This record gives sequence, structure tokens and C-alpha cells, in this order.
Amino acid sequence: MMPADPSSDRENSDKASLSRRELLKRGSLVLSVGWPQIVWGATILAVRVWPAADYTRVTIESDAKLPTQQTLINNPPRLAVDIEGLELSPELKSLVAQVKTDDPYIAGIRVGQFSPGVVRLVLDLKQEILPQVFNLPPVANYQNRLLLDLYPKHAMDPLEAFIQEKSRAQTKHAPDDALDHWLSQQSTPKVKPNTLEESNMAASRLIVIALDPGHGGEDPGAIGPNGTKEKDIVLSIAQLLRERINATNVNGNPLRAYLTRDADFFVPLGVRVLKAQQVQADLMISIHADAFMTPTARGASVFALSEHGASSVAARWMADKENRADAVGGLNFKVQDPSLRMALLDMSTSAQIKDSLKLGNALLSEVGAVAKLHKGQVEQAAFAVLKAPAIPSVLLETAFISNPEEEQRLRSSDYQNQLVDAVMRGIQRYFSKNPPLARNRAI
Repeated sequence: MMPADPSSDRENSDKASLSRRELLKRGSLVLSVGWPQIVWGATILAVRVWPAADYTRVTIESDAKLPTQQTLINNPPRLAVDIEGLELSPELKSLVAQVKTDDPYIAGIRVGQFSPGVVRLVLDLKQEILPQVFNLPPVANYQNRLLLDLYPKHAMDPLEAFIQEKSRAQTKHAPDDALDHWLSQQSTPKVKPNTLEESNMAASRLIVIALDPGHGGEDPGAIGPNGTKEKDIVLSIAQLLRERINATNVNGNPLRAYLTRDADFFVPLGVRVLKAQQVQADLMISIHADAFMTPTARGASVFALSEHGASSVAARWMADKENRADAVGGLNFKVQDPSLRMALLDMSTSAQIKDSLKLGNALLSEVGAVAKLHKGQVEQAAFAVLKAPAIPSVLLETAFISNPEEEQRLRSSDYQNQLVDAVMRGIQRYFSKNPPLARNRAI
């Protein structure tokens, strides 16, 4: 056997020491540079549950991104979500009590420490779902959010929801013959009337008006100095307006309202446009109560879509702000339905914008009788929610909720009713000069 080479032993020892030193050095680098990405010991800031007919959302807000693994079990239906880097906390335990008995999707939530550093949520479900579990980076007033969206496996389209709304109304009121007739037309080919009597029947048709209360759920919209949330005010106004619309006829044509949301949940911009298209709305009115950087800004405004850029710097600023709603409200952009992306393409025509301006002017003239106007003319900008082709669409800013006086007015039921009455007069004024049969309507 050859004797060991002392120099070789020293060389190997030096290499081993160097290797250890290099590892320690690299480890120190990971700790110093990578620490913000390490989620062990993340702090839960808030948990929220948003139940709605469209879908239920569970939100877990924390100071770091939370990796997850999820398993969907069908019998009985439940969703297990393992959240890494967490220890069980009172905030997570509070999820159990946040589930409401009338939640359409969640029967209950169980939460426990599955293993060191892993918390398991088990959502017991009332029906089969298609879950979306995703993280959102910090935005607006939120830090990192883990969202669990529970969609029905067999989703109801807006037209079906419209039918169900009619059925619920009939349990309290007389049958809605106008809506029954309109619904029957949706599956009946449109033919040219053969007699004068048939022509008169065709001339009296249901006019559908889509009302779009802005924001909702995770997206509160603007918040007034006394804590009033835009999403709550505009939903209240939209619900009042629905009552007025459903009790109104214009030149023998009955009106019916459809709300893009009728509860406190988030609706992406593309879904709002798509819903209006699916119920074949004749008009769309998006309702807001925005804020500005200074509390002195005041007055109501009406906006339409623009073909050639914004009509003012303020209009462009307002559109940019409203178009960020998807990021604030929480949209899973990775799995966004292609039809929603199509809905936000600028396919609106000059004719649609022209009709939108007519509608906007009619509303502005009536709203100006009960409220101070911020601008005396309809402004224009690239609002995503106004891009429904062939549907005249406007965005109504009811007031500046950031103004203390206007915030107080918006909270007043008297002012809300005055505003709703003015909008109704504007709708009637529009249709008096633009009869619904003057425009083509695909059935």
C-alpha cells in the first residue's frame, strides 16, 4: 500500500473547510436577502367571508404570501386547504363563526393545526363547486391576500337569474305578464307581424335596464370622512331605482331592471358587461359615488365612453381609477374566462357612443334639478364597464363621497329618493325621443 501523501490530506481538508465556509456564506446571504419571502410565522391580519348567489369568497389577509395545497372531495363535498407557514391563531379560528346559515355554498368551516407550520382549513360544502384558490400581492389598503373563491359547478347565467327574480316577485305580487312575454321571446324566432293587431302587440315590448352598482365585496370603493363606503351607498340607490323602474311604463312599454349585483360581493368589470349583454339590456347605468384628493370636490357627473381619448384630465383620472377595480376587488387573472376578456375589448361603435351621450344628457339635465353638478356636460373616457356593444351605457357619479356635506346627503334616504326620481325622469326623457323599437335588437 502506498503511504498517504500528507500534502494531499491537507489539500482535502482545506477544500472541506472552504466548502463549509462557502455554504455558511451562502446561507447567510439567503437569510439576509431572502427573509421577506420566507412565510414561516406569517401574521394573519384579517379574515373575511363574502357569501353571494354568484359565488362565495373566503379571504385571508396576511403580512406575507401564503403557499397552499388544496384537495377537493366530492362525497360528501368539501374542500381541504393546507396553508403553509402558519400557526393556528385566533383570527383563523374566527372563520368558523363567520359562515352564515344562508350561505349558498359553505355549510361550515373547520380549522386546525395539521402539522408544525401547516394550518388546514376544511370547508364543508352544500353543493359541488369549482374552486379557485390564488394569492394577490399588496394593493390599495390591502396587504397579501389568499382568496378562496367557490363557484357553482353548474353556474346560472344572468337570464336564468332574471327568471328566478321574477318567480320570487310573483310570490309577493301579481304575475308579471310583461316579463313572461319577454322571456318567451328569447326562444322564439323574431318574425314580421302580419296584422295591425300583431304590430301593436310587437310595439309594446319589455325594456330591460341593467343597473350596475359599482364595487362590492373586497372592493369598498371610495370611503367618506365619516366611514361611509361607496359600495353600500350605490347598492342602496340601485335597489331603490329597481323598484321605480319595475313600476314604470314608457309609451306602453313596461320597464324591468336587472342588477349586476344585488348584495355585497365583488363583480369583475368584464362580468358586469357580460351580464348586461346576456339579459339583452336596452340601457346600462353604472352607479358610483367617488372621491377626489381634496374634500372640496363636489357635484354629480355623468360619463360616457370615448372614441378619441378622455374629454378632460379629470375624466381620464376617474376612468383609470375605476378600471383598477379588478385588482382591488380580487380577480384571478390567470384563469379569467376568454369571454370576459372579449367583453372588455373596445368593440363599441360610434352609434352606441352617440346613444350613450343622448342618455347621459337626459340624465344630467334631470339630476341637475336635485343636485349640484360637477360638470355641466357629459364627460367621456375609456371606462371599461361602458364597453357593452349596442347597449347605450353611462356611468353616473351621484356625488363626491369624500366631501363631508355630500357624504351626509348620500346617507339620507330623502336625497336618495330625490336622486332616483331624477334618474327615472331622465330615463323617460331619453325614451320619449329614442323609442326602443327605433334600434335593432337581436332576439
